[in-house]
Amino acid sequence: MVNEKQYPMTLAGKQKLEDELDLLKNVKRKEVVERIKVARDFGDLSENSEYDAAKEDQAFVEGRISLLESMIRNSVMIEEDVNDDKVSLGKTVTFIETPDGDEETYTIVGSAEADPLEGLISNDSPIARGLLGRTIGENVRIMTPGGEMDVKIVSIS
Repeated sequence: MVNEKQYPMTLAGKQKLEDELDLLKNVKRKEVVERIKVARDFGDLSENSEYDAAKEDQAFVEGRISLLESMIRNSVMIEEDVNDDKVSLGKTVTFIETPDGDEETYTIVGSAEADPLEGLISNDSPIARGLLGRTIGENVRIMTPGGEMDVKIVSIS
């Protein structure tokens, strides 16, 4: 058997995925099946755009269910690290971008629960990879797709 990818995540992140899976299985799946049933009643399926759209939605829902089930099955809980000296998975890091002084704060999580707009970045992202293992006060040069970024870590929690 091939080793499946593991998904590091927090307990809250796993709960969020489980809630989405429950919604998809118990609400969205039934809604899509009903839409397909109604669309079939419109007649000729070869020219039925409602039927085509409902079938596309069904494929999306089923694909997402499969992915969520895999992520939950292969989840690895992020251990609470009481050591606030080093950046690690599950930690919130605040840094100042030098030389302009823009302050940014991110929590480093597994890819399954990453949401950059909410301040949650994947441990696989360039910023997180550059910060992992670093300490408060350390100056770090991070290589991003947009170029180099120099930062100074100001807090870890």
